[in-house]
Amino acid sequence: MATFRKVYGKWQARINWYENGKRRYKSKNGFATKALARAWAAENEVNLSDGIDIKKETTLISYYDYWVKTYKEPRVSSVTLNRYRFTRKPLVSFFKDIPIKKITRSQYQNFINSFGSNHAPHTVKEVNNIVKACVRSAILDDYLTKNFTNGVVLTANKNREVKVDYLNMTEIKRLIHQTADGIDPKSTYTSRYMILTAIYTGMRLSEIQALTWNDIDFHNKTIDINKSWNANDHTFKPTKNKSSVRTIGANNLLLELLSQLKERHVSNMVFMTQFGTIPTSNAVNKTLRGLLDELHIHRQNFHFHSLRHSHVALLLAHGVDVYAISKRLGHSDIRTTTNTYAYLLDEYKQETDNKIIKVLDEIV
Repeated sequence: MATFRKVYGKWQARINWYENGKRRYKSKNGFATKALARAWAAENEVNLSDGIDIKKETTLISYYDYWVKTYKEPRVSSVTLNRYRFTRKPLVSFFKDIPIKKITRSQYQNFINSFGSNHAPHTVKEVNNIVKACVRSAILDDYLTKNFTNGVVLTANKNREVKVDYLNMTEIKRLIHQTADGIDPKSTYTSRYMILTAIYTGMRLSEIQALTWNDIDFHNKTIDINKSWNANDHTFKPTKNKSSVRTIGANNLLLELLSQLKERHVSNMVFMTQFGTIPTSNAVNKTLRGLLDELHIHRQNFHFHSLRHSHVALLLAHGVDVYAISKRLGHSDIRTTTNTYAYLLDEYKQETDNKIIKVLDEIV
């Protein structure tokens, strides 16, 4: 029920309802007209009927901070947490102190249009996914009834897109030989072993860092990927998602190299160094850049994660099915694989088409 009255020349709206047997009130002053006061009251009464706790008031930024701290920070990696921090900046710039309940779909579309004008498609998609998850959480926490991110069209600046570099077949072979030949059997520096593991398996760096000898089955030639490594506090953490938990086949050369490493290691951690540490991202990338310089291979955007892309290129070049590649990489959906590696799939499309034509021509 709503009541209206004038207070110092402006209209006041007041609504009341019962909650757990107790009468509750909410009011707002300063409306220029009674019609505006009625509209405010009607909106809040609709929210009440939809189950929203209208006493809850917060801005998008305040809720975003609460959501990250409560639901994300305790369980995500430092890399993922940095993505949330990156996403916060444009939200603050665009929405400022606007209450989350006041944000409309068209306002959010304008935000995407503005942000997308000078950011690459991948960045826009990533930011939108984070905001969507935050808004869904706000609905569950009774701050909203409608998801203002639904149906928004993503716009981006394709000129800002950075193509991930990968190595061709000849370069991959050269890198493998250069990396393996430089391994000192008496040393426990493990960055070279990690680089070879990435090339041969396509594993993420955090998955490689977390490997223990219990995860490697030399008899059945498999590697069990069941955890990842938290570089901040040097502890295990869950894999990126459930589908990332997987068992993959390992080739003989990699297993031979790892068995050499095992013979002179006392730690159960596969890539523990003689200093009792696991090589960091900076360490393995420094080693990788050094190897590429030695080979006179120059790739501006090539880093350790690019070895994962090179692994995919290697498998595609030998006709491995995309579905099998997707499972090996630990993707939850084959669409993730096709979207992420679309540029590689396009490159091998003509070769695939030729195979299809050959198969069809052989049908009698």
